[in-house]
Amino acid sequence: MYDYALVTIGCVLLVIGAICDVLGALGMNRFPNFFVRLHAATVGVIGGAFYPLIGTALIAFGSEFLGVYRWFMGGCALVSAFLILILAPAGSHALARATHKSKTAIVQPKVVDHLEEDGGVR
Repeated sequence: MYDYALVTIGCVLLVIGAICDVLGALGMNRFPNFFVRLHAATVGVIGGAFYPLIGTALIAFGSEFLGVYRWFMGGCALVSAFLILILAPAGSHALARATHKSKTAIVQPKVVDHLEEDGGVR
């Protein structure tokens, strides 16, 4: 019973990840400027990679057919998910800051820009 619950929750997380990937891809195609598209890409990365990796780890922990290798597979999936959770927001922040600093992606008139009000981007 315990193994069945882990596999079921893992499959649900895989489906959630697939939905996040589809929504991120739609956002990349539909959103108007770089910064909003960057948000859609980050949703696709976090939701489309983190949740499926956690689901894969749960499926591996709940599967008997993998034998002793299920702990290795589940552990690697958890470490990969943790690294994505830490590195993806940092990467998207670096991209957004570099784009704002270079002033190449500004297409619409800005309403408020707190970085320029504080003396510019350093």
